Amino acid sequence: MATKLTNAQIAWRAAQDLPDGSYVNLGIGFPEMIAKFKPKGREVIYHTENGVLDFGEAPPAGEEDWDLINAGKKAITLNAGASFFHHADSFAMVRGSHLDVAVLGAYQVAENGDLANWSTGPGSVPAVGGAMDLVHGAKQIWVVTDHVTKKGEPKLLKKCALPLTGVGCVTTVYTSLAVFDIVDKRFVLRDKLPSVSLEELQAVTEAQIVVNGTPGDLNVPEL
Repeated sequence: MATKLTNAQIAWRAAQDLPDGSYVNLGIGFPEMIAKFKPKGREVIYHTENGVLDFGEAPPAGEEDWDLINAGKKAITLNAGASFFHHADSFAMVRGSHLDVAVLGAYQVAENGDLANWSTGPGSVPAVGGAMDLVHGAKQIWVVTDHVTKKGEPKLLKKCALPLTGVGCVTTVYTSLAVFDIVDKRFVLRDKLPSVSLEELQAVTEAQIVVNGTPGDLNVPEL
């Protein structure tokens, strides 16, 4: 199965579903890419844990202001009306359920919505960090991820084997092959790449895929 989406294409696809007027936290790393793909004419207010609300996409290379960074220490720009606040106030926003969506990366996602995105293993994210607050505070948890690990092992599982970040928290998963909604503790297929058959998709997914009707085509631009 040679065809799959790039990280940028996965981020673009997730960005298309962000509701107008929503408050959204983008997790460190891969999810940060979503900021550059906000659909035109749609207002999305991005939140970062270190205390900025309504930031924009990354500035051009060489034009960074390193006093303006997100939680992942990446340079950001500010939209008109952006605000700054204390780290504690930022987490009060998270814990008070004032965020509509949090988008996170993942090592593993279970069919019941459990999320594992940290590990004590070598070369892994060494601690759960603020993600444990996000998965319980945000109204929806979206995951962006490659469909399989670098070793080709499934990431969408019956049960997570790694330490959990949150229990039953994931609502939608955007992978390099498909889009799933987690409904009644099952991966319900919404869209898939036209070039990938259901049989091929199931072969790289440990959990059973549920198909209600005909899934949509996962079409994204070249990026």
